[in-house]
Amino acid sequence: MTRISRRGLLAGTAAAGLVSAAGPSFSFERVGDRKILVFSGGQPVPVLDPHVRYDWSTRMIQQSVFDGLAKYVNNPPQIVPWLAESWETSADAKTWTFKLVGNAKFHNGDPVDAEAVRFSFERGLRLNKGVAWMLSAYLDPTGIVAVDPRTVRFNLKAAFPAFITYIPLWFIVNPRQVMANQVGSDMGEAWLTTNDAGSGPFKIRRFEPQSVIQLDAVEDYWKGWPMGAQNRLAGVVYRIVREPAPRRAALQRGEVDVITEQTPDDYDQLAAARGFVVPNEVGVTTFAVTMNTTKGPTADINVRKAIAHAMDYDALIQIHNGAAKLMTSPFPDAIPGYVAVPGMPRKDLAKAREFLSRTQWANGGFELEYVHVQGLEDPRRIGLALLNSLQPLNIRLNIVAQPWPTMVQRGARPDTAPDMVSVYVTPVSMDPDVIAGKYHPRSHGQFWGMHHLTNAELASAIEAARSEPDQARRLAMYGDIQRKVVDLQPEIFGMLANRRWGMRDYVKGFVYCPLRLTGEMDLYSLWIDAR
Repeated sequence: MTRISRRGLLAGTAAAGLVSAAGPSFSFERVGDRKILVFSGGQPVPVLDPHVRYDWSTRMIQQSVFDGLAKYVNNPPQIVPWLAESWETSADAKTWTFKLVGNAKFHNGDPVDAEAVRFSFERGLRLNKGVAWMLSAYLDPTGIVAVDPRTVRFNLKAAFPAFITYIPLWFIVNPRQVMANQVGSDMGEAWLTTNDAGSGPFKIRRFEPQSVIQLDAVEDYWKGWPMGAQNRLAGVVYRIVREPAPRRAALQRGEVDVITEQTPDDYDQLAAARGFVVPNEVGVTTFAVTMNTTKGPTADINVRKAIAHAMDYDALIQIHNGAAKLMTSPFPDAIPGYVAVPGMPRKDLAKAREFLSRTQWANGGFELEYVHVQGLEDPRRIGLALLNSLQPLNIRLNIVAQPWPTMVQRGARPDTAPDMVSVYVTPVSMDPDVIAGKYHPRSHGQFWGMHHLTNAELASAIEAARSEPDQARRLAMYGDIQRKVVDLQPEIFGMLANRRWGMRDYVKGFVYCPLRLTGEMDLYSLWIDAR
């Protein structure tokens, strides 16, 4: 008798022909002799459109469905050719020319050509959402030229040495499919929210943003399969489970194969158990408590500095069971141009009281809201540590858990952004501009810019550094920027937590790249080695 496994975890998959493998230790799903990997995290995927939005879960699915001209791989991160087989740039870093591979095709069979690339970049710029901030200051739609079917040229408005470092984040969509589904002048945005127009290794079978996304492998994927055609997956299911405890239980029961967004205790216990693997990698993902610099007490720089000096930083390491290190700069130390900033705040109640005495709230007596993502235990515990840290200053803290989309929507505007919000930020490239840009007005409206910091001197320095062609001079400029950011104190600069996942030991092919966002994995390289 055919049995549908995982206790209804994949409701509705019977119609897709998914049956369990025999034996309690290997409960992965199958389609015929192929296996389906099940990955579980707590964050939904509200938008498939790669030009409109990205966060860790969204980009994990986007990168599985769409391809870019280039791709980040390995640790340290390397940019490798993908849809582009090669590229070159002019001496002034203003003209970039890409030569495309000749065999790439979209899932409907259309070729991936220069016009598709031109359209995709133009679309991203015109929609002015999601990825647009990376290039919009330097690239106009008119500056993108399809020279011939396999050659695309980008003519930038000014020198931008970091241009190539953002290219892997701009995915290519099929213009014929997208524009056939245009509503009004939306360039297919409504349709592409849940539909597939990509050329990536997987295609969409089922898309339920708040519960489950099911991907089918593209059998004849133009790039081939790194584990070999005989070992590739039949597909991947991403299941959203909001809380960490049921995710861990599902992994232990064999109902899922990989989990993320777990507590440090969960990971430590799984690492010690037979049959599980817990990668434990040094990350470049910063954790900060962002403060609203535009309204309320946190608009006062001395309040922000008082809070920063009241914080119990040792608690950040303890909460992670030692698998983290304190930030010594707004920049991760792996980013070129990083400097250890002298005078980074550490717990010093005398200094905290001194800064508070310079404000109208010398004796405290006010309450702040601290918002964290619902279902994430570490930020909740950090909120409790912050609550305790602020009590000697007579500052109360209201700890609020909200779904990620709600938190981001609130933080997009200075008048609705919380007083304090916990944010993990993974750089999308290894260029220092991507971190410096967090503190520029162009970050306003993005989840990493919920401080809404506006400082003309800092903004000018960031603009100058991103266009400076001399690398040595450019990196020195970023040292000055880091010191200035610390002086303005838009955040409690927290820690760099190690990146961890829990997985069954039959999951193979995991390759760590620090630029993947928090729980994100490259699903393309994964496979299951078990009968």
